[in-house]
Amino acid sequence: MSLATTKAIALSGLSGEVITVEVDIADGLPGFTLLGLPDAALNESRDRVRAALANSNLPWPNKKLTIALLPAWLPKTGSSFDLPIAMGILGAQAIVHNIEELLFVGELSLDGKLRETRGILPSLICAYRNGIRKAVIPLANIVEAKLLPEMQIYAFERIGEIVHWLQSGEFSEQRYFDLEIESSEIFPDFADVAGQLPARRAAEISAAGGHNFLMIGPPGVGKTMIAERLPSILPPLTQDETLEVSAIHSITNSNREPLSTIAPFISPHHSTTRIAMVGGGAHVIKPGVCSLAHRGVLFIDEAPECGTGVLDSLRQPLESGAITISRANGNLTFPAKFILVLAANPCPCGRFTGKGYGCSCTSVQVRRYLQKLSGPLLDRIDLRVSVENIGRAELLEKENESSHQIRDRVIAARAKAANRFKNEQWRLNSEIPPKALRQQYQPIKAAMNFLHDELDKERITARGLHKIIRTSWTIADLKGIERPTLSEVTESYRLREGIE
Repeated sequence: MSLATTKAIALSGLSGEVITVEVDIADGLPGFTLLGLPDAALNESRDRVRAALANSNLPWPNKKLTIALLPAWLPKTGSSFDLPIAMGILGAQAIVHNIEELLFVGELSLDGKLRETRGILPSLICAYRNGIRKAVIPLANIVEAKLLPEMQIYAFERIGEIVHWLQSGEFSEQRYFDLEIESSEIFPDFADVAGQLPARRAAEISAAGGHNFLMIGPPGVGKTMIAERLPSILPPLTQDETLEVSAIHSITNSNREPLSTIAPFISPHHSTTRIAMVGGGAHVIKPGVCSLAHRGVLFIDEAPECGTGVLDSLRQPLESGAITISRANGNLTFPAKFILVLAANPCPCGRFTGKGYGCSCTSVQVRRYLQKLSGPLLDRIDLRVSVENIGRAELLEKENESSHQIRDRVIAARAKAANRFKNEQWRLNSEIPPKALRQQYQPIKAAMNFLHDELDKERITARGLHKIIRTSWTIADLKGIERPTLSEVTESYRLREGIE
């Protein structure tokens, strides 16, 4: 009897569990038994591994083969167990040695190649947290692995190369260090937007403080243009933020480049479902678009056309910065800190603008249309802007402020906020907790008196008061003022209430 063990990772969302793969080869009728609650894709690994070894001129034992994935009570899913199973089989035959402390992650093709595998980055993070420092992965996933330099990564194209390395110790690291990518993500520039100064101002405040905002206006006035250009004025992601974002996109079908430091921009169609918005699934729970927009922008055009409950499903992540999905087999929490940008027409026909002469909708239709944006959702929106048709003079303007100019101001404002919060657990004005807003981060007394009067008159809620103060801090940072005055608070109030 021969026995070998190695390590693998069972992912559940972004979290994972280290799996010990035990392979036993014993005398008896040839057979293959896989233990440990494998799913259908994992059960099929027998034929993939067998063909991969045969086509790589590596032996397959013609004996009783038993493979246990421990802990046995934990369900295992996916094809990333192909490589650890194959290496365990080779280790049990004494073809390779010293594989007990190595992490193997990868799917095998029938010819022995290692295919690109989802979830490499969260798998490596899980392994690192559990004390594993060496991992073998497919070469196609090496870009993701670069985000975790603390681990010693060995990337290969074929299983035969892994065997050669384990037998001889020869490994060419040149491929690892020479592999570089350049981001191909290019967002449009704000210089393309003619006029619309109030909406541009709202976008700048939103980017500087991480505030949500709503644009209401007729079709064709530039609402989508402004939203699409918001990532171009956001600061680049930090290393930790890049790690968070890439880990989420690693377990989905996203084509986002792992090393990209550009804030993600996600724009689902208004016909999307609640499951697609927040995440879910029957067997494998996957993140929704609100998690894919983590540290970036979630833009929903034609917001009132969304199905019942779709927009309201965002209320929890907007408040907590995370989304928890509960299923019979457990609960998963995905991060979801994003800037929500909504765009809506003023009425069903979209022509209720100016004096409203071109609108064919009744007052009841207009009211019902805008009521699709529920009060609790709108209470979580910091900025509301009316976007009107522009004139001929604005269209003929040759020089509009570029994204680069706006971005410089946004970065300066965020740096000012980060310095103010250097001893706190948050970095953005939109993240200041209510207790701190009522104590050390209050505006001046005259501004607070104004807000308390509005609160007493029931024109704003307690959440509204806090959001107005947060936005006033962002406006003050953009102006270079140390503390919000009545002017900044008044501007924040008017922006929240949509007052021109």
